[in-house]
Amino acid sequence: MTGEMARPTPAVVVDTMGSDRARLDPVSLQHVRLSDDFWEPRRRLNREKTLPSQYRYLEETGRLDNFRRASGKIGGEYQGIYFNDSDVYKWLEAASWTLAGGDDPALERMVDAAISEVEDAQRPDGYLNTYFALERSEERWTDFDLHEMYCAGHLFQAAVAHFRATGSRRLLEVATRFADHICDTFGREDGKRLAVDGHEEVEMALVELFRVTGERRYLDEAEFFVSARGRGTLGDPYGRFDPTYSQDHEPFAEQDEVVGHAVRAMYLYCGAADVYAENGDPALAGALRNLWKNMTTRRMYVSGGIGAHHEGEAFGKDYELPNQRAYTETCAAIGSVMWNWRMLALDGEAEYADLIEHTLYNAVLPGFSLDGQHYFYQNPLADDGSHRRLPWFGCACCPPNVARLLASLPGYLYGKSGDALWVHLYAKGEALFHLEGHDPVRLRQNTRYPWDGEVEITVEGEGEFSLMLRIPSWCSEGATVAVNGDPSDLEISPGSYFELRRTWTRGDTVRLDLPMPVRLVESHPYAAENRGRVALMRGPVLFCVEMADNPGFELRDLSLDGETPAVRYDPDLLDGVAVLEARGHTVEPDDGWNETLYRTASHDGGYRDQEMREVVAIPYYAWANREPGAMLVWLGRPR
Repeated sequence: MTGEMARPTPAVVVDTMGSDRARLDPVSLQHVRLSDDFWEPRRRLNREKTLPSQYRYLEETGRLDNFRRASGKIGGEYQGIYFNDSDVYKWLEAASWTLAGGDDPALERMVDAAISEVEDAQRPDGYLNTYFALERSEERWTDFDLHEMYCAGHLFQAAVAHFRATGSRRLLEVATRFADHICDTFGREDGKRLAVDGHEEVEMALVELFRVTGERRYLDEAEFFVSARGRGTLGDPYGRFDPTYSQDHEPFAEQDEVVGHAVRAMYLYCGAADVYAENGDPALAGALRNLWKNMTTRRMYVSGGIGAHHEGEAFGKDYELPNQRAYTETCAAIGSVMWNWRMLALDGEAEYADLIEHTLYNAVLPGFSLDGQHYFYQNPLADDGSHRRLPWFGCACCPPNVARLLASLPGYLYGKSGDALWVHLYAKGEALFHLEGHDPVRLRQNTRYPWDGEVEITVEGEGEFSLMLRIPSWCSEGATVAVNGDPSDLEISPGSYFELRRTWTRGDTVRLDLPMPVRLVESHPYAAENRGRVALMRGPVLFCVEMADNPGFELRDLSLDGETPAVRYDPDLLDGVAVLEARGHTVEPDDGWNETLYRTASHDGGYRDQEMREVVAIPYYAWANREPGAMLVWLGRPR
């Protein structure tokens, strides 16, 4: 890469290594290598196909031309939505994390070209936003629903990623100039403005900028933005949204219900968690834990998706979880992963890692196609076949967001604390750990996860330390751990970390067996659409039925029988998936409904049983990759 090189820094996504309140430290992307058949092919596709195609769309849709226009290189009108700069920054972050995994000259050239356009568009005072660069320059910082700080935050995150991955300060210097401008403009001090952005993002970005530069004012500014929210500065003053839409309805420390735009909420909670990791304010910690409980026990889909409303892309009320009308934006799922990663770093509790895993497989993965070039914005849990992925969007927040999560994924698998090595997620590959007082230790995972729950971990290192293995909450019984063939007699509790503390010898082998029976999952009775229905899960993966595998009958008329579905692995279907084979029958409306919508109630409920059916279920993440057809997650309960 071009540009001044700085002292190498670990390529970690969230750097809690200097945060006193964080229990866990991250492991650098450069020290984790995946070699599995599930995630690594997707990451390779991300590098080889997704990132180049997204760069092409950044050019074709004028997003990069907006920067050229701002720097005076070209004329014409601004193109697209006012927050289009953020798509360029998210792409830069994704490309940077990809470069942390190894050299890629073609990708490096694209990154350098994009950074040059960003550098040249920056104003002399540090301000950088192409929507307000020219004819709207007098409107800067006048309407906080127009995402100026949101775009700035994504720039800061891209700059941190680029610096950590490459050592180049080019983009970091652009970011710090803009951050200085924001710090000089907003705050509680005399002469500064009291304001917060409508779309949260800058809060967590400023904390990470503080962590990489050591500049305290960036952390102070993040604290200000978190504490200033809830003072009525958004929404009503601009005549657009209710204050709850941007979580501005009450001070953050008093919030205990997840409300409003789901992506904005996730980004705010990330920022608050980052601030708490540095300042230890117990009010922030209490609010974060209350919000997490409210989301996971009242306002989250079985997929881990969040956001029930198309209107405002927002959370609904308790148990308001419609299936076909589910919004469940891909960006919201990614935001949930980001928030839970921070909560895991703070507390070291397995419930956060469980939700990271569940959300990755069942709420993030459905958001992009098997070819890596088509995307869902919304992710419904029932569909008539009309909802299909698209190659790009006018509001294209989701595609580069998917790309940056895939690029940074190795950084989410492991952690460390003191003299303990933590395994959060299971996938074939290896990780290198540097523990204080120890020579480097390498862990090698061998597994077919998520299709098989057998995990073998070889320890390449010596000395006394702990190995912390997550026992997923879905593994309710039967998990076993053995070291060098000797079963452990310690208690193994689902939904926790199992600690193996011993003096290790190079080559020691740990075998973890997580049984994966098919589970029938039911929802709270107040989730009205799911009454009398169940969802199918096996291991961490949620399943659905799709018309492509079940032709000839109406899926919503289907009820399962009481037999446990059989499991088989099909390497030729949908890039290789586990398939569930069950039996059921259809319960169809009787002929009397053909000519009426309402009638006097009958004893049989107006239904008639039909023939038995062979039912095939595929992983929910893989739906809509074949010919259009109906899809359903929640199926009739066995009778």
